[in-house]
Amino acid sequence: MLKLLRRSSGRRLFSTTATAAPSFSNLYTKYSFTPPPSLHENPKNPNTQTHHADNSNKKKKKPLYRPPSSLDRSGQKPVKSDLPFDFRFSYTESSPAVRPIGLREPKYSPFGPERVDRVWTGVCAPAVDPMAGKEEAEKLEVKRKKIRERIQGQELTNAERIALVERFGKNKTKRQINLGRDGLTHNMLNDIHNNWKQAEAVRIKCMGVPTIDMKNVCTQLEDKAFGKIIHRHGGSLILYRGRNYNPKKRPVIPLMLWKPQEPVYPKLIKTTIEGLSIEETKEMRKKGLAVPALTKLAKNGYYGGLVPMIRDAFLVEELVRIDCRGLEKKDYKKIGCKLRDLVPCILVTFEKEQVVIWRGKNYKPKEGGCFLEDRQSFEGRGTDPCHGIQDGGHGQTAFDSGDDD
Repeated sequence: MLKLLRRSSGRRLFSTTATAAPSFSNLYTKYSFTPPPSLHENPKNPNTQTHHADNSNKKKKKPLYRPPSSLDRSGQKPVKSDLPFDFRFSYTESSPAVRPIGLREPKYSPFGPERVDRVWTGVCAPAVDPMAGKEEAEKLEVKRKKIRERIQGQELTNAERIALVERFGKNKTKRQINLGRDGLTHNMLNDIHNNWKQAEAVRIKCMGVPTIDMKNVCTQLEDKAFGKIIHRHGGSLILYRGRNYNPKKRPVIPLMLWKPQEPVYPKLIKTTIEGLSIEETKEMRKKGLAVPALTKLAKNGYYGGLVPMIRDAFLVEELVRIDCRGLEKKDYKKIGCKLRDLVPCILVTFEKEQVVIWRGKNYKPKEGGCFLEDRQSFEGRGTDPCHGIQDGGHGQTAFDSGDDD
Protein backbone atom coordinates (compact mmCIF):
# COMPACT_ATOMS: atom_id res chain seq x y z
CA MET A 1 0.00 0.00 0.00
CA LEU A 2 2.76 2.45 0.97
CA LYS A 3 4.56 1.89 -2.30
CA LEU A 4 1.44 2.68 -4.28
CA LEU A 5 0.85 5.90 -2.29
CA ARG A 6 4.41 7.07 -2.87
CA ARG A 7 4.15 6.41 -6.59
CA SER A 8 0.81 8.24 -6.87
CA SER A 9 2.16 11.28 -4.88
CA GLY A 10 5.24 11.40 -7.11
CA ARG A 11 3.08 11.39 -10.19
CA ARG A 12 0.93 14.19 -8.78
CA LEU A 13 3.96 16.37 -7.93
CA PHE A 14 5.39 15.82 -11.35
CA SER A 15 2.13 16.72 -12.98
CA THR A 16 1.77 19.97 -10.95
CA THR A 17 5.25 21.18 -11.87
CA ALA A 18 4.57 20.48 -15.50
CA THR A 19 1.31 22.45 -15.50
CA ALA A 20 2.87 25.42 -13.55
CA ALA A 21 5.77 25.90 -15.97
CA PRO A 22 3.95 28.43 -18.17
CA SER A 23 3.19 30.64 -15.10
CA PHE A 24 6.94 30.78 -14.17
CA SER A 25 7.85 31.81 -17.69
CA ASN A 26 5.32 34.66 -17.61
CA LEU A 27 6.77 36.00 -14.35
CA TYR A 28 10.29 35.84 -15.79
CA THR A 29 9.32 37.94 -18.79
CA LYS A 30 7.58 40.55 -16.60
CA TYR A 31 10.11 40.90 -13.79
CA SER A 32 13.38 39.83 -15.37
CA PHE A 33 16.51 42.08 -15.14
CA THR A 34 17.97 43.40 -18.37
CA PRO A 35 21.75 44.02 -18.02
CA PRO A 36 23.18 47.41 -19.11
CA PRO A 37 25.15 47.59 -22.37
CA SER A 38 28.45 48.01 -20.53
CA LEU A 39 28.20 44.42 -19.29
CA HIS A 40 27.72 42.97 -22.73
CA GLU A 41 30.64 41.37 -24.51
CA ASN A 42 32.83 43.64 -26.60
CA PRO A 43 31.65 43.26 -30.21
CA LYS A 44 35.13 44.05 -31.56
CA ASN A 45 36.82 41.49 -29.36
CA PRO A 46 34.21 38.86 -28.40
CA ASN A 47 36.81 36.63 -26.74
CA THR A 48 37.44 39.13 -23.92
CA GLN A 49 35.38 38.97 -20.77
CA THR A 50 32.80 41.59 -19.96
CA HIS A 51 34.49 42.88 -16.76
CA HIS A 52 37.65 43.73 -18.74
CA ALA A 53 35.78 45.60 -21.46
CA ASP A 54 36.01 49.10 -20.01
CA ASN A 55 39.52 49.77 -18.60
CA SER A 56 39.00 53.51 -18.41
CA ASN A 57 36.91 53.22 -15.25
CA LYS A 58 39.76 51.54 -13.34
CA LYS A 59 41.96 53.65 -11.05
CA LYS A 60 45.60 53.94 -12.00
CA LYS A 61 48.03 52.36 -9.55
CA LYS A 62 50.21 54.78 -7.59
CA PRO A 63 53.95 54.44 -8.20
CA LEU A 64 55.92 52.76 -5.44
CA TYR A 65 57.49 55.06 -2.83
CA ARG A 66 61.15 55.74 -3.50
CA PRO A 67 63.04 57.15 -0.51
CA PRO A 68 65.27 60.16 -1.24
CA SER A 69 68.93 59.35 -1.78
CA SER A 70 71.86 61.68 -1.28
CA LEU A 71 73.61 59.97 -4.19
CA ASP A 72 70.82 60.85 -6.63
CA ARG A 73 72.03 64.10 -8.19
CA SER A 74 69.73 64.13 -11.22
CA GLY A 75 69.02 67.74 -12.10
CA GLN A 76 71.09 69.13 -9.21
CA LYS A 77 74.23 71.21 -9.45
CA PRO A 78 77.32 70.45 -7.33
CA VAL A 79 77.62 72.33 -4.06
CA LYS A 80 79.98 75.29 -4.20
CA SER A 81 81.80 76.19 -0.98
CA ASP A 82 83.85 79.36 -0.54
CA LEU A 83 85.81 78.10 2.47
CA PRO A 84 89.46 79.13 1.92
CA PHE A 85 91.14 75.86 2.87
CA ASP A 86 91.50 72.30 1.58
CA PHE A 87 88.86 69.79 2.68
CA ARG A 88 90.34 66.87 4.63
CA PHE A 89 88.77 64.13 6.68
CA SER A 90 90.83 65.16 9.74
CA TYR A 91 92.56 68.51 10.11
CA THR A 92 94.53 67.65 13.24
CA GLU A 93 95.66 64.10 12.34
CA SER A 94 96.97 64.81 8.84
CA SER A 95 99.43 67.25 7.34
CA PRO A 96 99.79 68.72 3.85
CA ALA A 97 103.57 68.73 4.35
CA VAL A 98 103.81 64.90 4.56
CA ARG A 99 103.11 63.20 1.24
CA PRO A 100 101.92 59.56 1.18
CA ILE A 101 103.64 56.90 -0.89
CA GLY A 102 100.41 55.29 -2.08
CA LEU A 103 96.62 55.03 -1.78
CA ARG A 104 94.57 52.13 -0.41
CA GLU A 105 91.55 52.75 -2.66
CA PRO A 106 90.66 54.56 -5.90
CA LYS A 107 90.08 58.28 -5.74
CA TYR A 108 86.40 58.11 -4.83
CA SER A 109 85.23 61.39 -3.35
CA PRO A 110 83.80 60.87 0.19
CA PHE A 111 81.34 63.69 -0.55
CA GLY A 112 79.59 61.54 -3.13
CA PRO A 113 79.65 61.64 -6.94
CA GLU A 114 79.32 65.16 -8.36
CA ARG A 115 78.19 66.67 -5.05
CA VAL A 116 81.08 69.13 -4.58
CA ASP A 117 82.82 71.35 -7.12
CA ARG A 118 86.25 70.19 -5.86
CA VAL A 119 88.32 67.28 -7.09
CA TRP A 120 89.26 64.61 -4.53
CA THR A 121 92.96 63.74 -4.80
CA GLY A 122 92.80 60.71 -2.50
CA VAL A 123 93.98 62.75 0.51
CA CYS A 124 92.13 66.08 0.29
CA ALA A 125 89.91 68.27 -1.87
CA PRO A 126 92.07 71.37 -2.56
CA ALA A 127 90.49 74.80 -2.69
CA VAL A 128 92.73 75.81 -5.62
CA ASP A 129 94.64 73.90 -8.23
CA PRO A 130 97.86 72.50 -6.66
CA MET A 131 99.75 73.48 -9.83
CA ALA A 132 98.68 77.14 -9.50
CA GLY A 133 101.70 78.08 -7.39
CA LYS A 134 102.37 79.95 -4.15
CA GLU A 135 100.46 83.07 -5.20
CA GLU A 136 97.09 81.35 -4.97
CA ALA A 137 98.01 79.88 -1.57
CA GLU A 138 98.96 83.32 -0.29
CA LYS A 139 95.64 84.73 -1.53
CA LEU A 140 93.78 82.03 0.40
CA GLU A 141 95.73 82.87 3.56
CA VAL A 142 94.87 86.57 3.22
CA LYS A 143 91.20 85.72 2.60
CA ARG A 144 91.13 83.48 5.67
CA LYS A 145 92.52 86.23 7.92
CA LYS A 146 90.01 88.77 6.59
CA ILE A 147 87.07 86.43 7.18
CA ARG A 148 88.18 85.72 10.75
CA GLU A 149 88.74 89.39 11.57
CA ARG A 150 85.34 90.31 10.17
CA ILE A 151 83.55 87.60 12.18
CA GLN A 152 85.40 88.16 15.46
CA GLY A 153 85.11 91.96 15.51
CA GLN A 154 86.08 93.68 18.71
CA GLU A 155 87.71 91.48 21.32
CA LEU A 156 85.80 90.39 24.40
CA THR A 157 86.41 92.14 27.68
CA ASN A 158 87.46 90.16 30.74
CA ALA A 159 83.97 90.50 32.24
CA GLU A 160 82.32 89.19 29.06
CA ARG A 161 84.78 86.32 28.85
CA ILE A 162 84.20 85.29 32.47
CA ALA A 163 80.42 85.44 31.98
CA LEU A 164 80.62 83.17 28.91
CA VAL A 165 82.90 80.69 30.70
CA GLU A 166 80.47 80.45 33.63
CA ARG A 167 77.48 80.14 31.29
CA PHE A 168 78.90 77.30 29.20
CA GLY A 169 80.72 75.47 31.98
CA LYS A 170 80.24 71.81 32.73
CA ASN A 171 77.91 72.52 35.66
CA LYS A 172 75.68 74.90 33.69
CA THR A 173 74.96 73.06 30.43
CA LYS A 174 75.27 69.52 29.07
CA ARG A 175 75.64 70.66 25.48
CA GLN A 176 79.11 69.73 24.20
CA ILE A 177 80.98 68.25 21.21
CA ASN A 178 83.32 65.30 21.72
CA LEU A 179 86.63 65.29 19.84
CA GLY A 180 88.02 61.75 19.75
CA ARG A 181 90.71 59.67 18.05
CA ASP A 182 90.06 61.15 14.59
CA GLY A 183 90.65 64.67 15.87
CA LEU A 184 88.92 67.64 14.28
CA THR A 185 87.04 66.07 11.38
CA HIS A 186 85.43 67.90 8.48
CA ASN A 187 81.86 67.05 9.53
CA MET A 188 82.59 68.36 13.03
CA LEU A 189 82.75 71.88 11.58
CA ASN A 190 79.07 71.55 10.70
CA ASP A 191 78.29 70.45 14.28
CA ILE A 192 80.10 73.51 15.65
CA HIS A 193 78.08 75.89 13.46
CA ASN A 194 74.85 74.10 14.43
CA ASN A 195 75.64 74.74 18.09
CA TRP A 196 76.56 78.36 17.38
CA LYS A 197 73.09 78.80 15.90
CA GLN A 198 71.62 78.28 19.38
CA ALA A 199 74.32 79.80 21.60
CA GLU A 200 77.31 82.14 21.47
CA ALA A 201 79.85 79.48 22.44
CA VAL A 202 80.21 75.72 22.53
CA ARG A 203 82.15 73.40 24.82
CA ILE A 204 84.44 70.86 23.15
CA LYS A 205 85.82 67.88 25.06
CA CYS A 206 89.05 66.45 23.62
CA MET A 207 89.98 62.84 24.33
CA GLY A 208 92.54 60.32 23.18
CA VAL A 209 95.43 60.70 20.74
CA PRO A 210 94.86 64.33 19.62
CA THR A 211 95.35 65.60 23.20
CA ILE A 212 99.10 64.92 22.95
CA ASP A 213 99.39 68.10 20.86
CA MET A 214 96.76 70.45 22.27
CA LYS A 215 98.44 73.41 20.60
CA ASN A 216 97.67 71.90 17.21
CA VAL A 217 94.05 71.21 18.23
CA CYS A 218 93.54 74.81 19.36
CA THR A 219 95.16 76.20 16.21
CA GLN A 220 93.05 74.08 13.85
CA LEU A 221 89.81 74.83 15.69
CA GLU A 222 90.33 78.58 15.41
CA ASP A 223 91.64 78.37 11.86
CA LYS A 224 88.91 76.17 10.34
CA ALA A 225 85.85 77.32 12.35
CA PHE A 226 86.89 81.02 12.49
CA GLY A 227 86.14 81.03 16.23
CA LYS A 228 88.18 81.88 19.31
CA ILE A 229 89.04 79.75 22.31
CA ILE A 230 88.28 81.71 25.48
CA HIS A 231 88.93 79.00 28.09
CA ARG A 232 90.73 75.69 28.42
CA HIS A 233 90.93 73.26 31.31
CA GLY A 234 92.68 69.98 30.50
CA GLY A 235 90.98 68.62 27.39
CA SER A 236 87.87 70.81 27.75
CA LEU A 237 87.70 73.91 25.52
CA ILE A 238 85.15 76.69 25.12
CA LEU A 239 85.03 78.03 21.56
CA TYR A 240 83.45 81.46 21.07
CA ARG A 241 81.78 82.15 17.71
CA GLY A 242 82.62 85.87 17.43
CA ARG A 243 80.89 89.19 18.03
CA ASN A 244 79.78 89.66 14.40
CA TYR A 245 78.78 86.06 13.70
CA ASN A 246 75.50 85.73 11.77
CA PRO A 247 73.95 82.21 11.73
CA LYS A 248 72.02 83.05 8.56
CA LYS A 249 75.29 83.72 6.71
CA ARG A 250 77.17 80.67 7.92
CA PRO A 251 79.54 79.09 5.39
CA VAL A 252 78.43 76.22 3.20
CA ILE A 253 80.02 73.01 4.53
CA PRO A 254 79.34 69.93 2.36
CA LEU A 255 79.24 66.76 4.47
CA MET A 256 81.34 63.67 3.91
CA LEU A 257 79.15 60.60 3.40
CA TRP A 258 81.80 58.09 4.52
CA LYS A 259 85.27 57.94 6.00
CA PRO A 260 87.94 57.67 3.29
CA GLN A 261 90.68 55.09 3.61
CA GLU A 262 93.91 56.41 5.08
CA PRO A 263 96.77 56.60 2.55
CA VAL A 264 99.97 54.61 2.88
CA TYR A 265 102.89 56.38 4.57
CA PRO A 266 106.48 55.14 5.01
CA LYS A 267 107.10 52.72 7.87
CA LEU A 268 107.66 54.35 11.23
CA ILE A 269 110.13 51.72 12.43
CA LYS A 270 112.80 50.47 10.07
CA THR A 271 114.85 47.30 10.27
CA THR A 272 117.84 49.10 11.79
CA ILE A 273 117.92 52.33 13.77
CA GLU A 274 119.88 55.09 12.10
CA GLY A 275 123.48 55.08 13.33
CA LEU A 276 123.30 51.56 14.81
CA SER A 277 124.08 48.13 13.47
CA ILE A 278 121.60 45.24 13.29
CA GLU A 279 122.95 43.63 16.47
CA GLU A 280 122.88 46.92 18.37
CA THR A 281 119.30 47.53 17.21
CA LYS A 282 118.15 44.09 18.45
CA GLU A 283 119.90 44.62 21.77
CA MET A 284 118.31 48.05 22.22
CA ARG A 285 114.82 46.67 21.53
CA LYS A 286 115.27 43.93 24.13
CA LYS A 287 116.60 46.46 26.61
CA GLY A 288 113.75 48.89 25.90
CA LEU A 289 111.07 46.28 26.60
CA ALA A 290 112.75 45.49 29.96
CA VAL A 291 112.86 49.13 31.10
CA PRO A 292 110.20 50.06 33.72
CA ALA A 293 107.21 51.80 32.15
CA LEU A 294 107.16 55.56 32.55
CA THR A 295 103.35 55.63 32.50
CA LYS A 296 100.33 53.63 31.38
CA LEU A 297 97.92 55.34 29.01
CA ALA A 298 94.20 54.90 29.56
CA LYS A 299 91.82 54.51 26.65
CA ASN A 300 90.25 57.84 25.60
CA GLY A 301 92.23 59.63 28.27
CA TYR A 302 93.95 63.01 28.34
CA TYR A 303 97.61 62.84 27.27
CA GLY A 304 98.48 66.53 27.42
CA GLY A 305 101.29 66.06 29.95
CA LEU A 306 102.99 63.15 28.17
CA VAL A 307 105.55 65.18 26.16
CA PRO A 308 106.93 67.19 29.13
CA MET A 309 107.06 63.96 31.15
CA ILE A 310 109.19 62.24 28.49
CA ARG A 311 111.49 65.26 28.15
CA ASP A 312 112.11 65.18 31.89
CA ALA A 313 112.75 61.41 31.78
CA PHE A 314 115.32 61.83 29.00
CA LEU A 315 117.43 63.94 31.37
CA VAL A 316 118.13 60.76 33.36
CA GLU A 317 117.27 57.76 31.17
CA GLU A 318 118.31 56.87 27.65
CA LEU A 319 115.27 54.69 26.85
CA VAL A 320 111.64 55.34 27.79
CA ARG A 321 108.80 52.80 27.61
CA ILE A 322 105.11 53.74 27.56
CA ASP A 323 102.56 51.04 28.37
CA CYS A 324 99.70 51.17 25.82
CA ARG A 325 97.91 47.92 26.66
CA GLY A 326 94.20 48.24 25.93
CA LEU A 327 94.68 50.74 23.10
CA GLU A 328 94.22 49.87 19.44
CA LYS A 329 97.31 49.36 17.33
CA LYS A 330 96.67 52.37 15.10
CA ASP A 331 96.22 54.56 18.19
CA TYR A 332 99.60 53.88 19.74
CA LYS A 333 101.21 54.15 16.32
CA LYS A 334 99.78 57.67 16.09
CA ILE A 335 101.10 58.35 19.59
CA GLY A 336 104.58 57.20 18.61
CA CYS A 337 104.55 59.32 15.45
CA LYS A 338 103.53 62.43 17.38
CA LEU A 339 106.15 61.84 20.08
CA ARG A 340 108.82 61.42 17.40
CA ASP A 341 108.17 64.97 16.15
CA LEU A 342 107.24 66.72 19.39
CA VAL A 343 109.84 65.46 21.89
CA PRO A 344 111.86 64.80 19.52
CA CYS A 345 113.06 61.19 19.78
CA ILE A 346 113.72 57.99 17.83
CA LEU A 347 111.16 55.18 17.73
CA VAL A 348 112.56 51.78 18.73
CA THR A 349 109.62 49.33 18.72
CA PHE A 350 105.85 48.86 19.06
CA GLU A 351 106.02 45.24 20.18
CA LYS A 352 103.78 43.86 22.96
CA GLU A 353 101.59 47.01 22.88
CA GLN A 354 104.49 49.13 24.12
CA VAL A 355 105.95 52.35 22.70
CA VAL A 356 109.72 52.35 23.26
CA ILE A 357 111.61 55.51 22.31
CA TRP A 358 115.29 56.43 22.38
CA ARG A 359 116.64 59.91 22.95
CA GLY A 360 119.54 59.44 20.49
CA LYS A 361 123.29 59.74 20.77
CA ASN A 362 123.69 63.52 20.76
CA TYR A 363 120.64 64.46 22.83
CA LYS A 364 120.24 68.06 23.92
CA PRO A 365 117.47 69.03 26.35
CA LYS A 366 114.91 71.35 24.86
CA GLU A 367 114.56 74.74 26.51
CA GLY A 368 111.09 75.89 27.44
CA GLY A 369 109.51 72.76 26.03
CA CYS A 370 106.11 72.89 27.74
CA PHE A 371 102.76 73.11 26.04
CA LEU A 372 99.63 74.91 27.08
CA GLU A 373 99.13 75.05 30.80
CA ASP A 374 96.63 72.69 32.35
CA ARG A 375 94.24 75.60 32.98
CA GLN A 376 94.34 78.55 30.59
CA SER A 377 91.88 81.44 30.46
CA PHE A 378 93.36 83.05 27.32
CA GLU A 379 93.06 86.55 28.74
CA GLY A 380 94.75 89.39 26.93
CA ARG A 381 96.06 87.39 23.96
CA GLY A 382 95.79 88.04 20.28
CA THR A 383 94.42 85.92 17.52
CA ASP A 384 97.07 83.23 18.01
CA PRO A 385 95.46 80.47 20.11
CA CYS A 386 98.78 79.64 21.79
CA HIS A 387 100.23 83.13 22.06
CA GLY A 388 103.04 83.45 24.59
CA ILE A 389 103.55 79.70 24.95
CA GLN A 390 106.90 78.26 24.01
CA ASP A 391 106.66 74.99 22.20
CA GLY A 392 109.22 74.74 19.49
CA GLY A 393 106.85 75.22 16.56
CA HIS A 394 105.93 71.64 15.80
CA GLY A 395 103.08 71.31 13.38
CA GLN A 396 100.90 68.46 12.32
CA THR A 397 102.13 64.93 11.88
CA ALA A 398 101.29 62.11 9.55
CA PHE A 399 101.16 58.53 10.72
CA ASP A 400 101.35 55.05 9.34
CA SER A 401 98.32 53.14 10.57
CA GLY A 402 98.34 50.11 8.33
CA ASP A 403 101.89 48.85 7.93
CA ASP A 404 103.60 46.48 10.29
CA ASP A 405 106.51 47.39 12.50
